[in-house]
Amino acid sequence: MSIVETVGGPVEVNDLGQTLMHEHVFVLATEHLDNYGRGAWWDEEVRVADAVAKLRALVAKGVTTVVDPTVWGLGRYIPRMRRIAAEVPGLNIIVATGLYMFDGVPHQYEMRGPGLIMDVPEPMVEDFVRDITEGIADTGVKAGLLKCVVEQQGLTPGVERICRAVAQTHLRTGAPVTVHTNAAARSGLAALGLFVKEGVDPGRIVIGHAGDSNDLDYLMRLADTGAILGMDRFGLDLYNPTPARVETIVALCERGYADRMVLSHDAACFSDYFGGAWDEVMQVTPNWRYDHIHDDVLPALRERGVGDDLIRQMLVDNPRRYFTREG
Repeated sequence: MSIVETVGGPVEVNDLGQTLMHEHVFVLATEHLDNYGRGAWWDEEVRVADAVAKLRALVAKGVTTVVDPTVWGLGRYIPRMRRIAAEVPGLNIIVATGLYMFDGVPHQYEMRGPGLIMDVPEPMVEDFVRDITEGIADTGVKAGLLKCVVEQQGLTPGVERICRAVAQTHLRTGAPVTVHTNAAARSGLAALGLFVKEGVDPGRIVIGHAGDSNDLDYLMRLADTGAILGMDRFGLDLYNPTPARVETIVALCERGYADRMVLSHDAACFSDYFGGAWDEVMQVTPNWRYDHIHDDVLPALRERGVGDDLIRQMLVDNPRRYFTREG
């Protein structure tokens, strides 16, 4: 039986159930928090309690797994995640390894690697493999997937290096890949092309934020490879309003692509991108929340003729297949 690692330990993929494939609990950089947040806009106990309440409410909607691709560059901090997971019974939280960088690599990798001042094997691969096989830092929590970015800037030298390290780690560990892309720039094509050349099965790749696009030709071109479309920013109307996202999913279902889509919001309980103004941001983005899909999107899909079998495929079957390791 194939298993996937979660914050609470290994879980059989058949037990993942309804899965939101791209959510963050916190986007919260430690240096920012420690230097400017404590005593100003951050109260640990209040925010943890808020996250626990929101995630418990999500479980009450029927969701049993959340995939949280918060990696270095987005503020991954596993001790806080482990505390929250322990207080939300019935929910699996799958965390990631990798890097969230739009252009270069972190300074800590600039001098080390093949052909660099310290000419050694790619240290990112070593670090990512350790996160997956041994655990993240000293927490014992193992990453269940890999995360990287190909944004509007495309495959810059730094981004390409990170993506190749992710691909090599996938080949060594079998952990699947999610890649943040820019739908307007159609950067999913460049990302997918690199991974396929590196030997990654497209069926183990989620093209993140594909749902920001309503360009069916672009989306079908990605999905025709077997890659999974991340329809994962419901509620972020700035990028694409919910009615348009729904119509795109309906059109793709009608064309037979329900087996290559997953759903999510890319939401969070708190992000420090806005300093202490998170609550104000939530007031102007009222649908950017964990329950928008169950409360609003699924009824809209059903009204447009998307049956429960296809909804189950997107929420249960596709995530299960994505996390299933062959062999």
